Amino acid sequence: MATYDLVVIGTGPGGYVCAVRAAQLGMKVAVVEKNATLGGTCLNVGCMPSKALLHASEMFEEAAHSFAKMGVSVSTPKLDLPAMMNFKQQGIDGNVKGVEFLMKKNKIDVLKGAGKILGAGKVEVSGDGKTQTVETKNIVIATGSDIARLKGIEIDEKRVVSSTGALSLAKVPEKMLIIGAGVIGLELGSVWRRLGAEIMVVEFLDRILPGMDGEVAKQFQRMLEKQGFAFNLGSKVTGVDTSGKMLKVSVEPAAGGAVETLETDVVLVCIGRVPYTEGLGLKEAGIALDNRGRVQIDSHFATSVKGVYAIGDVVAGPMLAHKAEDEGVACAEIIAGQAGHVNYDVIPGVVYTTPEVSSVGKTEEELKQAGVAYTSGKFPFTANGRSKVNQTTDGFVKILADAKTDRVLGVHIIGREAGEMIHEACVLMEFGGSAEDLARTCHAHPTRSEAVKEAALAVGKRAIHM
Repeated sequence: MATYDLVVIGTGPGGYVCAVRAAQLGMKVAVVEKNATLGGTCLNVGCMPSKALLHASEMFEEAAHSFAKMGVSVSTPKLDLPAMMNFKQQGIDGNVKGVEFLMKKNKIDVLKGAGKILGAGKVEVSGDGKTQTVETKNIVIATGSDIARLKGIEIDEKRVVSSTGALSLAKVPEKMLIIGAGVIGLELGSVWRRLGAEIMVVEFLDRILPGMDGEVAKQFQRMLEKQGFAFNLGSKVTGVDTSGKMLKVSVEPAAGGAVETLETDVVLVCIGRVPYTEGLGLKEAGIALDNRGRVQIDSHFATSVKGVYAIGDVVAGPMLAHKAEDEGVACAEIIAGQAGHVNYDVIPGVVYTTPEVSSVGKTEEELKQAGVAYTSGKFPFTANGRSKVNQTTDGFVKILADAKTDRVLGVHIIGREAGEMIHEACVLMEFGGSAEDLARTCHAHPTRSEAVKEAALAVGKRAIHM
């Protein structure tokens, strides 16, 4: 029987990063993976393939609508969807091979099959008709999440699809109806809208991007509407009739009322994700779950069973790959007797549309609700030199700082490359920096990042370029 210091169940961003860090700290490590490839949802059917399609579809749209005004004459671009899907697959394969390389480099054993916890120190791995039991001093559950389903609506991944099916459609639908105005729905809607589909988004709440800064969400919705998105907010889907050539979707007000029937070619169900704990044997092993089906952990990622830990989407907190990675590192360090830690106040979030939306820290709504006195500085990209010459002036940077101490509490950006620009705010906030610190940091000119500096100057009402 194989014996390890650590067995990690799941090889998504949380699991494989945890395994690598543990190996770096001198542990004998194995990972358990039930799927054919490593990397979890993120690398195979999530973050990575969606970014490939977002990039490719953006290039397609740029060629059709933006090249001419820059003096670049090209014939009308033609879509070769199979080639675009091949481009996506090449990216997936490259990343998956990268994780396989990391396992070999760090001498981590890969156990193929479904993992089940038999109790403290024992994991059963079943796959290819074989079952083996491995002994280990520690276990980390990193099984991630699965798509959330709507009662009464069956996902066939052909016409009624989840995010997985939406990444592999055989042709561009004439019409696509998206249930849910969160990050994933808006990103995938952007891909298919650029490639020619009509997009309707039905959202239960009266706003898009729940949890994001309200001002950002309102401006972003206007931008998406200009791009061709239609929104049906404060509404719910109550059924999908798949019997005809077109899907018939029943929509009614969230508060109840008259039912409207909308016709569409494809329905994309994007109402969130749920922790994946199926077949892990958690109940039998005595591992406690909370009322939302997440594995309960303490501040050191430990579950109710000694020697068993959990990280990532399967525990509380934002379901983000980078949050899982940070938890993986911290958990491995704690198991090794070190002081692993994750600062949950500084976890950025990004929507990879065009323009991008990024944020870190508190929103204005959260600060108001908590009764925190704050100052705000805002700077539009219309006043940023680099954005002007590139004619990409949509959006703004907003910085929220403590009214007494000037410490930065939140930063929100909507604009080109917002996902890259957010990180200087993250570094500043990790060090407890002030808006003044950021305002007095020299930024290269001409860059979009100067808008971040100007927003920090605007906190003190002294922006230079507006």
